[in-house]
Amino acid sequence: MDIASTSPALDALRHKLHRYLHEELIPHERAQGFSYEDRFSKETVRRVWQRSRELGLYGLQVPVELGGQAMGAQDLCILKDDVAASGAILFPHVLGDWGGPARIGSLAKHATPDQVARFILPVVRGEQGSCFAMTEPQSGSDAASIRTRAVRDGDDYVINGVKHYISASAFADYAIVMCVTDPGKGMDGISAIFVELDRPGVSLTYDCLPMTGQHVDADITLRNVRVPRNNLLGEENQGFRSAMGRISVNRLLHCPTMTGLARQAYRMALDYAHTRQQFGGPISRFQAIQHMLADMATQLYACTAMIMATARLADEGKDIRMQASMCKVFVSEKCFDIADKAMQIHGNAGVTKNHPVEFIFRRLRLYRIVTGTSEIQRNTIAKAILS
Repeated sequence: MDIASTSPALDALRHKLHRYLHEELIPHERAQGFSYEDRFSKETVRRVWQRSRELGLYGLQVPVELGGQAMGAQDLCILKDDVAASGAILFPHVLGDWGGPARIGSLAKHATPDQVARFILPVVRGEQGSCFAMTEPQSGSDAASIRTRAVRDGDDYVINGVKHYISASAFADYAIVMCVTDPGKGMDGISAIFVELDRPGVSLTYDCLPMTGQHVDADITLRNVRVPRNNLLGEENQGFRSAMGRISVNRLLHCPTMTGLARQAYRMALDYAHTRQQFGGPISRFQAIQHMLADMATQLYACTAMIMATARLADEGKDIRMQASMCKVFVSEKCFDIADKAMQIHGNAGVTKNHPVEFIFRRLRLYRIVTGTSEIQRNTIAKAILS
């Protein structure tokens, strides 16, 4: 059921990733007694970032001139599936998904040399964390309705607003903040600005604990936060358009994490079906169990094929807005169904708090909301096919 490698070089990288996960990271997590809902310090996750960087696993998608490998979407999707399927608790930090280079995304190409030195390279090296701050309490799917304002004052911007439920902010040293710089212009009046989270007037609150119980997200409040105008990323008022390019690829790159988690749940269900004894034999002999496993395998195959086809289009430079939304809605819903079936096969073990299958069930339910709800994805798809 694993995805086939696209090259010998990728095969070698996957082997290195597997060894790190199963010979270093997972044994360390078990020795420390880590659980899914622990609050991990920046120091703990930074050690994962830097060890991954030492092994050549961190910042793979970053351009070569910035210290990465310019890895394409297809290969990155394979590695993201591998790491999510491993069972490691800290797996999102291994490839830099939480606070690492994935948070910067394609926005790095808009950075000035000064910004590359101050913001981009420290993240690529695993020395700092970053987050992308767009969502607000009154602005979720309607991203163009954000209210955070950045007003020019001499050589500075003064920023006021609240960003809500910002992923990876718990591990970040700075945020790329989407701000209104020209009111009344909607999406054509929004800019992206680097804001260091230790600046006066910035505060983080951790009240928005998701159903997974993971301490990843925070609200970021900005009160009269003064930042230099050279922290503006790209051109003024062009931040929203730049961000939309990032979001399409980001939607796609969430999908192999879902299939990896679903793959872990499927493997556990398959093993459990072989070993769980009921009525004089393994439950795998019951047709009801066989049909669930067959559906799970079929859904994984369909999801993986869809992701890889879309990743290939991305690597060819095609516009994947519609296909990324198709992947996001289909994969999130089918992978959640896989987790649901895995829980059913496990019975009372599967509904026990913090059993891996129970946690995967909660985690995959979240993905039908984040990076645009299933309903928003269907709107995007409908708009594309009807235009």
